[in-house]
Amino acid sequence: MTELTFTRTEAQRLPAAEREAILADPGFGNYFTDHMVSIVWTKQDGWQHAEVLPYGPIPMDPASSVLHYGQEIFEGMKAYRRADGSIVAFRPDENAKRLNDSARRLALPEIPVDLFVEAVRELIAADAAWVPSGADQSLYLRPFMIADENFLGVRAAERARFMVIASPAGPYFKGGVKPVSIWLSQEYARAGRGGTGAAKCGGNYAASLLPQNEAAENGCQQVLFTDSATDDTIDELGGMNLFLVRADGTLLTPELNGNILAGITRKSLIQLAKDRGLAVEERALTVSEWRAGVADGSITEAFACGTAAVITPIGQLKSPDFSIDFGEAAPGPITLSLREELTGIQFGALDDKHGWLEVMVEA
Repeated sequence: MTELTFTRTEAQRLPAAEREAILADPGFGNYFTDHMVSIVWTKQDGWQHAEVLPYGPIPMDPASSVLHYGQEIFEGMKAYRRADGSIVAFRPDENAKRLNDSARRLALPEIPVDLFVEAVRELIAADAAWVPSGADQSLYLRPFMIADENFLGVRAAERARFMVIASPAGPYFKGGVKPVSIWLSQEYARAGRGGTGAAKCGGNYAASLLPQNEAAENGCQQVLFTDSATDDTIDELGGMNLFLVRADGTLLTPELNGNILAGITRKSLIQLAKDRGLAVEERALTVSEWRAGVADGSITEAFACGTAAVITPIGQLKSPDFSIDFGEAAPGPITLSLREELTGIQFGALDDKHGWLEVMVEA
């Protein structure tokens, strides 16, 4: 364990009754817990000043480098309250490793994996009362890192801050597990070769917002991006990875080619599929292949996946020129059974055979 002791300042922003009313129907990303974690890094002294603080504004100089050069990264992860009262986190070490992958690409410092996990544990312990217990509810955690050195020269910052905040969460898409429509972005790209597509940084999400608006204007809930070099090779959705399912049960998903995020939900689903004896192909996929496969019946399902939404069935891919529609066949049986298995593991209804859950608060 990294030798860094956390100090804690206790806080309670809301009366218990008001908190319980929020937990009954939290929505997604609407409310935040009483505390946050902050750890400072400097090039000279490394990681220091680990604190659990009252949730609130971050003091920031107008010359802070994150405001001018976008040096920031983040993660998304969840904690779950089990039937015995314990609280577990899903694969927190994987989030730590991915944050460090992003840090390397954005010229930010890497944080020791054990320090990352301990920071998450400290926040969950401080705000255990905020972890909901309803169906499909969880505590969504947002670890992030920003460069906060005050200067205007174009170089990697020599001071950074790692923080963790948390928000009680219900389902990401309202209305339960229903197929969504996604819009094929033909004018805009999310990332390019050699860019930051594989990093979880705000710039990638900012680039998706305008096409996301375009998707909404066309009655779609998400947007699909393709490789800007081909306009046909599938990358990912604005905030989720993509899977197609063949009639024989084979799962198809775009390979990790540097353009897309290495999703932890994606990685977990690949393992669960292989556990069942299903074939999984990680390779270049195209919209043309998807379109032809649905037309001839060889591709029977599609779904998106990510921490926030878990698994979301796709009913339709729309573009200005054509539509791919699964109709009444969506959601498909493999989509639903994989979702049931993964959430069953997360909430404790099924055995955690791979040791993916880490206890944050004992029963």
